[in-house]
Amino acid sequence: MTDAVARTGYVRNRLAGGLASTRSRLVAAVVPTISGPVFLQTVQSLTEALAERGYQLMLGQSGYVDSREDALLEAIIGRRPDGIVLTGIMHSPEGRKRLLAAGIPVVETWDLTPTPLDMLVGFSHVDVGRAVVDFLHAKGRRRLAVVGGDDERSKRRQQAFQAEARAMGMRGVSVVNVPAPATLKSGRRALAELLQTSSDLDALFCSSDLLALGVMTEAQSRGIEVPGQIAVVGFGDLEYAADLHPALTTVRIDGIAIGRQAAQFIVDRAEGRKVDVRVVDVGFSIVDRQSA
Repeated sequence: MTDAVARTGYVRNRLAGGLASTRSRLVAAVVPTISGPVFLQTVQSLTEALAERGYQLMLGQSGYVDSREDALLEAIIGRRPDGIVLTGIMHSPEGRKRLLAAGIPVVETWDLTPTPLDMLVGFSHVDVGRAVVDFLHAKGRRRLAVVGGDDERSKRRQQAFQAEARAMGMRGVSVVNVPAPATLKSGRRALAELLQTSSDLDALFCSSDLLALGVMTEAQSRGIEVPGQIAVVGFGDLEYAADLHPALTTVRIDGIAIGRQAAQFIVDRAEGRKVDVRVVDVGFSIVDRQSA
């Protein structure tokens, strides 16, 4: 029988089996992009944690501009997965309606709200923005700027950063927004643009480590010392951040914890266990290295 299966390439109809048991053992996840590394830890840990429990992950990429999330949700819900994992809390009214009507367990990630669609694991982007200002202020930096992606979560960090700087009596924060997903090139261009109007900057907060790398590369090409003249803080604590020269100060997010908790939420609900605590804040930390 095994030889026959191997010769014919037969694949068991898992949908039919799923209908019989009312479970598909399939979980769908939607991320903005897989070209940038910031979500990779979460996707990897989500995949592994689900596999340990006999579930498989189906991954969709929604993009940032003209998001394809609604179209993906329509396709995903039609396949009746055991759970759906989403990035962020900002969904269209139509998308929210579909998710609520479907009755499928949903976990929103990489964000924070007391009123999730269903379950949530993430952190506060507002708190990140405030904390980075406090960190830079404690380092004696007073002339601040932000280089950020034009996605909604990055903008919330940026707005909180600006508000905290004003509250601490600092002058207006210079801002350059770049298309998401950000690139090294857009980081270089952003610093060049900032220096045309704000040549006395002494600190920069970037919405990703890749943008920060671009900023540091451009600074080096112009003979600007980091951190001597400009301190640089990134976001994500990607694998290479500690190995840059100077090593990059950055905001660390525990993407592994987000993925594993999201998997636990989905499996508990799929297997009929009650989930009492539906919002988990994994927090964040600022990793203080040489660039600041």
